[in-house]
Amino acid sequence: MAGERGGTGNGAGKGSGPAPNGGPTPGATAPGAPTDARTPAAPLDLTRPDDTWVLKAKDLDAPALVDFAGGTAVVYTHRSPQRESANQDSAAALHFDGRSGVLAVADGAGGHAEGDRASGLAVTHLAKSLTTARETGRELRDGILDAFESANRAIQTKTGGATTFLVVELIGTTVRVYHAGDSMALVMGQRGLLKHATVPHSPVGYAVEAGILDADDAMSHHERHVISNALGVESMHIEVGPLVRMAPRDTLLLASDGLFDNLAVPEIVEVARKGPLRKGVAELVRLSHERMAGPAGEGVPSKPDDLTILAWRPAPPQRGNRLRTPT
Repeated sequence: MAGERGGTGNGAGKGSGPAPNGGPTPGATAPGAPTDARTPAAPLDLTRPDDTWVLKAKDLDAPALVDFAGGTAVVYTHRSPQRESANQDSAAALHFDGRSGVLAVADGAGGHAEGDRASGLAVTHLAKSLTTARETGRELRDGILDAFESANRAIQTKTGGATTFLVVELIGTTVRVYHAGDSMALVMGQRGLLKHATVPHSPVGYAVEAGILDADDAMSHHERHVISNALGVESMHIEVGPLVRMAPRDTLLLASDGLFDNLAVPEIVEVARKGPLRKGVAELVRLSHERMAGPAGEGVPSKPDDLTILAWRPAPPQRGNRLRTPT
């Protein structure tokens, strides 16, 4: 949402403009121009159960692969091609205990001051709330809900910004989505069945869900930039999704609107559902930046924006030796 999103509870629109805190991240490539997405990035260490991993205002050169919560996760985040100041997206992968954790994406509102700080506060409060919940014997769900509330208060008092907030709870092979704003989560099967998709908190998102607006028309709708819910406003509300059980080859994907404003959901599912997870995310990155760089055409969107993608798959089942009974 870096160059575009400016949603608040009263349906404010996104406004373009640079983030207040600028400067490239050390070691990053040129703004919005990542190196070949197939180039391996430096590994992220999430091997200890008490690790917390947060990316705030960072640019990754390529998708990074990590072991996480009994499965494999891939993360990519980079500022908009038109942005010289900081990436306003933040992301996190946080362990809770030996079998559970959360993945999160926060997309700072570019139409407000300090969108990058707002998204950073969201993931920082999530890490703190999970630690407190774990240390006091509370449930993972409690820590997530507390994070939404405490981050919302902090953003209102410490910044002039706002942010979407998308958090996915992972417990074994079950997932549950909590969100405010229009960052989206998808759960898809290997054959392309869309098992779950969040509804963006926006007039356009609600119109598509109600069948009033076609999804293809929504990609170029003049009010696509308007959102109706975000952290940083008094009217913030948390949508809690259903419990979704993932099969061994299913894929969970979270992303900011840098992905969903440039690729339609069927395009995303077709790429992400199959093959090595990092290869799929790398292809989504390539396609998104290709769209951002080109002119918008008939049915082809082009919206330069910060881009953050998190994907996760459960570990495949262990195969033991099987003895075939003679017939």
